[in-house]
Amino acid sequence: TGVISHIFDGYEPWAGEIRSRQSGVLVADRIGPATTYAMINLQDRAAMMVGPATEVYCGMIVGENSRAGDMDVNICREKKMTNVRASSADETVKLTPHRVLSLEGALEFIADDECVEVTPLNIRLRKADLDPTGRGREAKRRAMAAG
Repeated sequence: TGVISHIFDGYEPWAGEIRSRQSGVLVADRIGPATTYAMINLQDRAAMMVGPATEVYCGMIVGENSRAGDMDVNICREKKMTNVRASSADETVKLTPHRVLSLEGALEFIADDECVEVTPLNIRLRKADLDPTGRGREAKRRAMAAG
């Protein structure tokens, strides 16, 4: 038994450029597992697209920014451990559930400089250029060409 769905309304004449999203994305700046500690601080700024303990790599999109620009973030940051023990234990903080994209949703979400990576187990979003300095140079070049 299988379930299939799609979004298709029909063919129409060229209507111009397709509008893309207005918000930017959060991009992981290092390799490692996503930590709850880092995600607690980031969830105020963005809708997360990966859950805690998900392995991420440099250039992988981990969330949708609430503002217009893309932002490189350290989603692997861990809490510093000290010998000082507080009388109250770490408070329990709930993370908002991360957004899981289907293949069609991922293809609809990406911008011109982003790719969808499909494996048998995962659908991931990533920047086409994984190097942060290369992405910065490309963004400056596009801004100079546009303005």
